[in-house]
Amino acid sequence: MFQSAGATNGCTCINNQMRGVLILKNDINFGEGSIPKLLMKLAPPVMAAQLIQALYNIVDSYFIGKYSESGLTALSIIYPLQLLMIALAVGTGVGLNTLIALLRGTKEYDESRKATGTAAPVALVMWALFAAVCFFLMPLYAAVSTDSEIVRQEVITYGRIVSVFSIGLFLESMWTKVLQAGGNMKLPMIAQIAGAAVNIILDPILIFSFEMGIAGAAIATVAGQIAAALIVMPKAFCKSPAFSEYPHLVKRIYYLGFPNILMQSAYTFYILMFNLILKSFSDQAVTALGLYYKWQSFFFIPLGAMQTCIVPLISFNHGAGKYDRCRKTMSTAILMGMALMALGVLCFELVPSQMIQVFSHDSDVIAIGTHGFRLIGLSFIPMVTSLIFPVFFQAVGNSGKSSFLTVLRTVILFVPLGFLFARFGGLEYFWAVFPVTEIITSSAGYIMYKQKHL
Repeated sequence: MFQSAGATNGCTCINNQMRGVLILKNDINFGEGSIPKLLMKLAPPVMAAQLIQALYNIVDSYFIGKYSESGLTALSIIYPLQLLMIALAVGTGVGLNTLIALLRGTKEYDESRKATGTAAPVALVMWALFAAVCFFLMPLYAAVSTDSEIVRQEVITYGRIVSVFSIGLFLESMWTKVLQAGGNMKLPMIAQIAGAAVNIILDPILIFSFEMGIAGAAIATVAGQIAAALIVMPKAFCKSPAFSEYPHLVKRIYYLGFPNILMQSAYTFYILMFNLILKSFSDQAVTALGLYYKWQSFFFIPLGAMQTCIVPLISFNHGAGKYDRCRKTMSTAILMGMALMALGVLCFELVPSQMIQVFSHDSDVIAIGTHGFRLIGLSFIPMVTSLIFPVFFQAVGNSGKSSFLTVLRTVILFVPLGFLFARFGGLEYFWAVFPVTEIITSSAGYIMYKQKHL
């Protein structure tokens, strides 16, 4: 039993004795209205939130780069672990988001309420397990990732802080997905802006004024995550269901969320493998890859917004049997995503060296990155479909197809091709693995999509 308070979209739990159902007065009706208009209404707050997230990631790298080149390399090395953390938090949240939307589409409001109540407990369990494992294994991870003792120590310092104190990230990710399941994209946006502001303000103070270096950047990051969690909590928190309800609810959440967890985890895997491949050339090559992912987070905002917005929209309509709206949602999201990604292509082709020099003035990093950026930029348009097709299959409950596309892209194509291109073509040809992989994955996804799927 939920009801929004006042004029805000929300999920505050109340007991409605008259109806005994889930009430969200200001929820968006995903089953009616123009699909383009719905996406245009949903997407801007998500894009704004992701823009802020990307900006403060860039700010982190900017300040660390000013502090030391070794710190910048450490950030590149720790990036895959941060992605793994996000995979667990956001992937589970997506599973919860999908389940809530499906239950609302089938009008199972009481089950939807119970599912919402699992958000905080599940988040806390994930955080505790992840923090414990990372704390003890961080020295080993650092040792296999770099031969530099300075970089190794900075990896351990930054990695332990952002993992052990990641409780804010796990809670905020789950509560954000609860809100987005009902169409509330604005409060998560506000939370992201506030979290980014905290991070950006604390970065120079802790790094330079308090002379904490990379540890200061890590503390600023987790402080921002906690601030964001505190903002979404009042509208997303719901009383936990009975313990006996957890087995079947958690099973459904992870069944629906597994493709996203797999997608993000596989993403972590291939970046880790790429770091090891590039390590054989130089630390500067590792740094160049890390700078690409910093800029990628900025330019992929439209695509990320499309991925976020179509999940509840497709899940709701699939649950309601409105399959034409599912197909319309897909075609609209792909066209909008490609149009917006064209800007990223232009920047990566025309001004790659200037983009790299924002963070580093190392001549080797600039030379390697400039060539790499131009080849990577060719992958942006086919990447739209290679990433949206798995999300579609996840949203309709076809985890098999979603997982296959993810494994195909990251495990079967990215990593083996990366080794082959580096082995036989050298560093110069390594970067071609990006467009080749995205084209093949998009082709496979299109073939599967055109088959009977609804």
